[in-house]
Order: sequence, then structure tokens, then C-alpha cells
Amino acid sequence: MPTPVENLAKSLEVLEQLQAQGKVAIRSADLPRSHRERLVKNGFLKEVMKGWYIPTRPDQPTGESTAWFASFWNFCVDYLRDRFGDEWCLSPEHSLLLHVGNRAVPLQLVVRSPKAKNNTTPFPHRTSILDVQLAIPAKEHIEKVEGLNVFSLPTALIFCSPTLYRQSPTETRAALSAISNASEVLNVLLDGGRTVVAGRLAGAFRNIGRSRIADDIVNTMRAAGYDCHEEDPFTDPAPIMFRRTERSPYVSRIKLMWETMREPVLERFPPPPGLPNDQEAYLKQVQDNYVTDAYHSLSIEGYRVSRDLIEKVRSGNWNPDADEKDRELRNALAARGYWQAYQAVRQSLVQVLRGESAGNVADDDHGTWYRELFAPSVTAGLLKPADLAGYRTDQVFIRHSKHVPPSKDTVRDLMPALFDLLRDEKEPAVRVLLGHFMFVYIHPYMDGNGRTGRFLMNVMLASGGYPWTVMPVTRRTEYLSALENASINQDIIPFADLVSLLVKETMDGRPEAT
Repeated sequence: MPTPVENLAKSLEVLEQLQAQGKVAIRSADLPRSHRERLVKNGFLKEVMKGWYIPTRPDQPTGESTAWFASFWNFCVDYLRDRFGDEWCLSPEHSLLLHVGNRAVPLQLVVRSPKAKNNTTPFPHRTSILDVQLAIPAKEHIEKVEGLNVFSLPTALIFCSPTLYRQSPTETRAALSAISNASEVLNVLLDGGRTVVAGRLAGAFRNIGRSRIADDIVNTMRAAGYDCHEEDPFTDPAPIMFRRTERSPYVSRIKLMWETMREPVLERFPPPPGLPNDQEAYLKQVQDNYVTDAYHSLSIEGYRVSRDLIEKVRSGNWNPDADEKDRELRNALAARGYWQAYQAVRQSLVQVLRGESAGNVADDDHGTWYRELFAPSVTAGLLKPADLAGYRTDQVFIRHSKHVPPSKDTVRDLMPALFDLLRDEKEPAVRVLLGHFMFVYIHPYMDGNGRTGRFLMNVMLASGGYPWTVMPVTRRTEYLSALENASINQDIIPFADLVSLLVKETMDGRPEAT
């Protein structure tokens, strides 16, 4: 007679097989009732709606949102495919946002399908899907982005609502910057005689500095007999001009975000004191601050069932609350790694205090900071040496956050762009705030992004002569909320207010964290 532990191991094997097939949305029909009930009871499955489940971790508290936000997009792929086959497509607005790397979980995802019934399907944590009965684009105008059927980028620009230019100017400008020639949009514009849209697109391209494309659209429409009048759909001039196609719309997007966020930062941050004359005294203050611990990682590695976990359950060695000694070991390794990384950052500060480019120093050294953070865990056998080799090779999620960091492939475009921005930025305050924010926004590593991001912030502080500043644990909720607000709403002000206050207090000799 199998024991309860053996039965759970069998249920986990079935779940692992489903996940190996790429399933995130688990239907009742996918699992025999006994397995399904056992997995739900032990916290490995969570019901999303009647008959639909997602894999979860048993150590997550009740009401935890991370599993759902991490599963959202993949769940939608499986759920929509089950309902509509392949006859569905995200709205042009959601399509455009995904094309430029905005993967934030929306409150309501709008989906088109000729099979739709104009219904809203509620999901956990106040999210939902609205399916609308509308025709979808021809096959040549549909692309797949991570399994989701979306309008192609040129077609999304043509069919999106004019309000998107006002509500999401950064995303629409980034999308426009990815168009290299007017021919990419003219076929659809001419085919439907879309004169109003053509005029709007021409105005939008001129707004971002692409006057040749704007002229080609207007002149071609007029040559075809259409009365086309150019109109700028944006409410203000573009913060930067795009004279030629960027290599990636994701890069265009963070450049636009950077430029848009500069002024609010400069309005709030104290003026830079300048590089200190007594560098040794500065470095001593840095060393004295070591006693303040760094925040633990904000990233989550995912929810896949592993073979190791199945074997632990089968052998009776699985403890959902974690073994206390194991926890103590991990804490000790993290503390040692933080010490080693801190010393590496201190060496980076020496270069910055000598007047070297902070952007260059951070670009050269940030990989060393990260490796030192986790070197003790490799020595102890908790991580493999390959885990420290460069940027992440998988998707990562942030606990409690609707912000979904860029894909692993996109990271390789964004990180060089980030360090270019740091190199080119003249104002230390902007390097401090936006360097830290953009780093954790990109989330280049599977773990340690928050700690590395704060190291980056302090190296940029040194470049302006500001003192090493600690983010106190008492401000953790405010800190994470401010980063979330900047990531989802592109509102940097709460984060700028928080960091500038802490820097001012440190400069006045009364830091909150002691």
C-alpha cells in the first residue's frame, strides 16, 4: 500500500510531465481527480477559475500574487488556445506594448476573436480578460510573441487607438522608432484608404525626427488620390530624436524613459558636492557602513517542479518549511558573499574617486560584484559555477510585482544600452537614480539584482561626491512600491523623493539606517 508521501511523489511526477509539455494553465481534464486534489491540498496547484489551475510553490502565503503574475501571460496562451483554437489575437494596443517590451500584467487584457462572445472573464488579483467579437488580421499581419497571437508591429501602429499616443507615449515612440521605411505601413494604409490614420502616423513619425518617413507617407497617399492631412497625435515634442532605426525597440524605450525621467530627478536631488579631497576618509566612511545589511533578493526563480524535489518527497526528506540548519547555512553564505562583493565595490570606488568614468567602471566591474555575491554558494555546492557566467539564461519574476522583466535575449541588448546611458549622462544625480532603477527594471540576473543595483547606486553617488547611502529595511515597503510605480506607471517621482531624502539625511550626518 503506497504511503501518502509516495502518492504525493507520483502526483508531482504527473505535474512535471505536464510542465515538460510547456503547460502553465492546467485544466481539470489534464489530471486525474486524485492527483489534482492531492496537489492542491499540498500547495503545488492553485485554482485560477473553475476547472483551471496554475502550478505554485507550497511555501507561498495565502493570497500571494507572485505565482499568478509570473504565470499570467503563459496562462493566457493556453486558456485562449483552448477557447478559440488559433482564431484570436490580442488587441492592437496590447500587441504594440508587447512588441516594445512592456510585459507588465494588465488589469484587463483585450482579445479579439470571431468566436468571442463579448464577455469579461475574471482572474485572480483583480485581473481579467475581455474577449470581443471582432475580425482578426490576415495571417500575414499576425505574429507570435512568446506564444501570444499579436498584430505585427506596423499593423498595430495602424490599428491602435489614437489615445495610446497620449496614454503611452514612450511605448508608441519606441514602436515608431523600429520602423525603417514607409513601405512597412503604406500597403495597409493604401489598401484600406486610411487617410486619417496615415495623417496621424505621418505626424507621429515627424514628432520623433523621422521626417523622411512622414513625407513618404503623405506624398504616397496623395499620389494615390487620397486627401491626407498630417496631424501630430502626441501632446508634446519627443524627448529625443530618432534619426535612424535603432537596433531594438526595447533600447529605444529605455532611452525614452531615461530622458523623460531626468527632470523630475534633477528637481529633487541635492546638488553634487564634487569629488572629495580626502579620498581615504570617504573610503573609511564606506567601510564603516558595512554593518548595514543589504536587502535579500527581489527575484523569484519560478514555479517548475524539479526532479530533485520529487526525489526529496519520495524519500521523505521534503520539508515545506525548510530545515533550520539549511536556512542558517544560506544566510551565512549570503553574508559572506555580501562582504566579498562589498570589497570589490570598494575597489571600484577607488577608481571613481580618482576621476575615472563611473559608467565605464560600473560596466567593467558589475559582473565581479555579482560573482562575489554568490561565490561562497558555489564553493558550498549550492550553485554551479555556470550560474555565475554572465547574465541570466531564463525568465525571472519579481515577487508581488506586475512588472515582468525583459526576456533573457532582450537583456543582452539592454545592458550595453544602460551603460552607454550612464557613460553619456553628465548629471551624477540622474546616474544615481536611473542607474539603480534601470538595473532592477532590466533584472539581468536570476538573483541578487537588488543588491547589485544598490551597489551601482552607491558607485554613482561617489561619482558626484555624495556619501555612501543605505536603503534602510524600515523603508522596504516604500522602496519596493516606488520601484513598482516607476516600472508600471513610469513615474519616477516617489523613488526620487525617497532616495534624495536618504542622501540628504546622510549628507547632514543623520542617516536613518545606522
